[in-house]
Amino acid sequence: MNEEVTRYIAEAPGEQRAILEVLRKLLHETVPEAKEEFKWSRPVYRTRQDFAYFKAAKTHVTLGFNKASLLKDPGGRLEGTGKDMRHIKLRTLADVDRPLLAEWFKAAAAG
Repeated sequence: MNEEVTRYIAEAPGEQRAILEVLRKLLHETVPEAKEEFKWSRPVYRTRQDFAYFKAAKTHVTLGFNKASLLKDPGGRLEGTGKDMRHIKLRTLADVDRPLLAEWFKAAAAG
């Protein structure tokens, strides 16, 4: 675990902190080989290349994916207009769909 990421999560507001903790744990359980880094002022996860990041905002947590074209999104939850980058905004712990996010983490990491 990266100390800068631990500090970033600890300094996030209450609900965002809880979401970040759940995302971090889920990502490490799902993609145990992922390297955790802190760059661009946020936690970034990589295998062969960067595949996901977290960012705490005032009212939500943004979970972003670098190769979103690899992700199946039948519910249309991913936002963004870039060629490869997409994100989802998580406002409460109830927004964290663990099975879906685990699938996305695996697909993005393998990409």
